[in-house]
Amino acid sequence: MHRFYLPPTDIQASLRTSDLGRLELTAREAHHAVHVRRLRQGEQVMVLDGAGHAFLCEMEGAARKEVLLRVVEERSVPAPAYQISLLQALPKGKLIESIVQKATELGASRIVPLVTERVVTQLEGRAAEQKEQKLQGVAIEAMKQCGAAWLPKVEAPVTPAEFLARGEPFELPLVASLQSDSQHARNYFRAFETQHGRRPRSLCIWIGPEGDFSGAELDAIKASGARPITLGQLVLRTETAACYCLSIFNYELQAPPAL
Repeated sequence: MHRFYLPPTDIQASLRTSDLGRLELTAREAHHAVHVRRLRQGEQVMVLDGAGHAFLCEMEGAARKEVLLRVVEERSVPAPAYQISLLQALPKGKLIESIVQKATELGASRIVPLVTERVVTQLEGRAAEQKEQKLQGVAIEAMKQCGAAWLPKVEAPVTPAEFLARGEPFELPLVASLQSDSQHARNYFRAFETQHGRRPRSLCIWIGPEGDFSGAELDAIKASGARPITLGQLVLRTETAACYCLSIFNYELQAPPAL
């Protein structure tokens, strides 16, 4: 079944102006429905709002720049029991788009691109805003592809120091590290569960660039409370490290309770 995206505000506006429960696709989504997916009248589709709501709809008609859908069924998906923030050093080229895509599929709730000391790409002002908008679009397409009910937020690129200055609290902050004091992530998950009697509800993972964070950056990240974790004996590329860590998080957080 084809999936489309409408922001919550657009859905609410459409439903308020329609007593019969109809939604309207416009602009890019309408073009995609008519010219790419070639939807026909009566065909069923799913509309996601990225905020936990999914609308099973039936296509009623299409004009040049809009598609009218009749809502058949509304489904609500509870928010995840945990929130994962991926703090990802910007790689060269378009690799960040692949990372955002995979992070969306793997359940990240937020992606924060990092401009670190060893990052080649430098973004400021309007360029940072444009990068944020483009990557948010990548997340939307990934959400539609995998059928996720919740859309991760992609933020504008910041330096590690700028992010740390926010003082955001995480119940389990981790940093992928090549240093000798790193431990397996499972050790930290088990320790947290033993201490609190439950799994963490807010987590973050810091992923450095090729060559890792600088010593000063890593010291600041660890000083904020992040625990260093090992990713095994091999040195992974930054995009592989992101997928590796998010997969570990999913495994640990979604595993059935021990009997």
